Amino acid sequence: MGILLLTKSVFAIMIGFLSAIVLGLFLIPILKRKKVGQRISIYVGETHKKKEGTPTMGGLIFVIPTVIATVLLILANKLELTANLKIILFVFIGYSIIGFLDDFLSIKKKNNEGLTTFQKLFLQLIISLVFFYLYMEKGGQTSLVSTTLGINIEMGWFYGVFLLFILIGASNAVNLTDGLDGLAGGLSAIAFIAFGLISIEVGFEEIGIFTFILVGALMGFLIFNTHPAKIFMGDTGSLALGAVMAAVAILTHREITLLVVASVFVVETLSVILQVLWMFLFHKKLFLMTPIHHHFEKLGWCETDIVKLFWVIGLILTMAGIYFGVWL
Repeated sequence: MGILLLTKSVFAIMIGFLSAIVLGLFLIPILKRKKVGQRISIYVGETHKKKEGTPTMGGLIFVIPTVIATVLLILANKLELTANLKIILFVFIGYSIIGFLDDFLSIKKKNNEGLTTFQKLFLQLIISLVFFYLYMEKGGQTSLVSTTLGINIEMGWFYGVFLLFILIGASNAVNLTDGLDGLAGGLSAIAFIAFGLISIEVGFEEIGIFTFILVGALMGFLIFNTHPAKIFMGDTGSLALGAVMAAVAILTHREITLLVVASVFVVETLSVILQVLWMFLFHKKLFLMTPIHHHFEKLGWCETDIVKLFWVIGLILTMAGIYFGVWL
């Protein structure tokens, strides 16, 4: 990475970080006054019940600054508005709107039931179809390639189905992981550092700069979201983070790298799937509670210790992902 790109990357992180902190200082009191509070599940235990009423929709703290900062850099001719960046912004904003609607309806209904599963899937399908159309319009490849693993599979139009699977899978994986203070936000920031470095190294500077703005905004968000959390990101943030992570992986042709960088999110999701299958087959639980971070809570682990452990694991896997995504 040249000195100019390094300077741009550091500036991107700083502008994201500072703008997120400023927005958070204004937004949290507003959400408190509006009583935009999170409803806590009765199954997660007494330690979580005291979090009842903590403001949600905190994803706005990193979504809004990231979008505004990106647009301002484009208008200042410091960032090129490429077809890839248009897709990234479309997915990021689109999924955050889906999450916002889900959060808004949950608050309005005064329960944790916002959009129905069908409504969520339908809206995600629309975004995925537009994504695929824009991707094909710009001449995107439809092959799944990994030089390291010797994979080169031409998928044709089936790549659209594959794209839908990745977007929905990644967005819901981050959503499932968002259960402890700072867990999903911290893991996402770590993962996006990897994708920022990979994007710039393999020739997608505009994606890398966007990603670093988001990293900075996430770091600013964590000021308010680490234990004890003053605000939760809600579906507004978690769905957007997972979807844009998948979009970055697709556009940089690092879909398999995503599995390495986002391994903690994958494990969280698999724990839920395994729990359901285990209950169906053997009529008993495999884990005390899922997603798996709640299993550790039931074992008596401190919430902050679980988060730190998962962050460390995420960091190690991210370093492996950088190596895999750039040099292999």
